[in-house]
Amino acid sequence: MPELPELQAHAERLTAAFAGRELSGFRAITFTALKTYAPAPDQAVGHPLIGVGRRGKYLLADFGATTFVVHLMQGGRIKPDDKQSARPRGGIARWTFADGSALLLTEAGTEKRAGVWVRDPAFDGGLEGQEPLLSLGPDADTVDVAAMSAICAAHSMRLHGLLRDQQALAGVGRRLANEICHRAQLSPFTNVAKLDADQIERLTDATHACIAESLTYERSRDDMSSSKERPGAVHHRAGEACPACGDVVREVEYTRYTVNYCATCQTGGKILADNTTSKFLK
Repeated sequence: MPELPELQAHAERLTAAFAGRELSGFRAITFTALKTYAPAPDQAVGHPLIGVGRRGKYLLADFGATTFVVHLMQGGRIKPDDKQSARPRGGIARWTFADGSALLLTEAGTEKRAGVWVRDPAFDGGLEGQEPLLSLGPDADTVDVAAMSAICAAHSMRLHGLLRDQQALAGVGRRLANEICHRAQLSPFTNVAKLDADQIERLTDATHACIAESLTYERSRDDMSSSKERPGAVHHRAGEACPACGDVVREVEYTRYTVNYCATCQTGGKILADNTTSKFLK
């Protein structure tokens, strides 16, 4: 799933290419594409796109009085739509502009969980006061040491889970969680409520550094990267040598994701056990 760096760079590319273009229509191609009924998407028709922003893992297409909030989920993408066919492959929704151009939201796979919310930014509380942004935590790249300390103190849970919890920290997913834990030299299964001041400072610095490095890479591209293209030290590198110490990168597999780590760098040499049969490292 695209994370904060991929979405931020993509928002910047969309703004550069489409800002100022007047919306002529919006079409929900699939039944599940549009998640809201008011305000109507047509309220944005006739208004120029001011720009595309980002909050957490959501893209925000700003048309002034109306904002389209888009979640790409696992396999979603927003791309220029030159063909504008009636039934585009993987098509979820389409924005058309008065100059004849269009943007198409697509999603690979069969789940079709990507979606669009139409929101009024003048609503009491703004966009942050409405779903789907209502319950988001702060963007991970904006959290300082004091804020990270408060977040950790408020949650008794494993570090990897906290980093992926969008209500605690917004924008981080599986890949960045693996990379941040490795950079901070912390076990992904350590309880965040027990982290000391030095560990929280390392965690904060690692969060900022991993996001910044990934954003620099994404900004060097003309399109959004795929998961396998994104650089990293441990994510999806099980069996390879850790670039920091040379030890083998290990993994703990779950149904929907994999935790990658280096035992030498992160757990004092201890091997993290399978989650269903043994005790985790605390």
